[in-house]
Amino acid sequence: MPTKDSRADAPQAVAEARVRIDKWLWAARFFKTRSLAADAVEAGQVRLNDERVKPAHPVKIGDAIAVRKRGIEWDVRVTGVAERRGSASDAALLYRETAESVAIRTEEALRRKAAADAEPRYPGRPTKRERRKLEDFLNEP
Repeated sequence: MPTKDSRADAPQAVAEARVRIDKWLWAARFFKTRSLAADAVEAGQVRLNDERVKPAHPVKIGDAIAVRKRGIEWDVRVTGVAERRGSASDAALLYRETAESVAIRTEEALRRKAAADAEPRYPGRPTKRERRKLEDFLNEP
């Protein structure tokens, strides 16, 4: 016959295996605050197993999560759950990113870097020195 203490431990083990998706996203350091994570889930920026969910939906080990933030997308598998936010090294242990996701993110980073390099470095009006240099260049014979 189970004792009172063993029955009390059973629900706690289940609670440790599942955590709210907004809390998990915050603990895994995808978002700075839980409210930002909850807003992203509500807006459809986060999908759990290719389905749109609510912020209170539980996450368990083995779930697939897709997070889209500022045009960058992460596809990760949950390898651990945490109720509390820890260090960045602890947060990295909560998920494993797919190889395709890493490749897409690096390509996107290179594309954004190339676009930033193509833009003018100092937008706006030229300084007095730059105007003089431009006039000298244009007035050369």
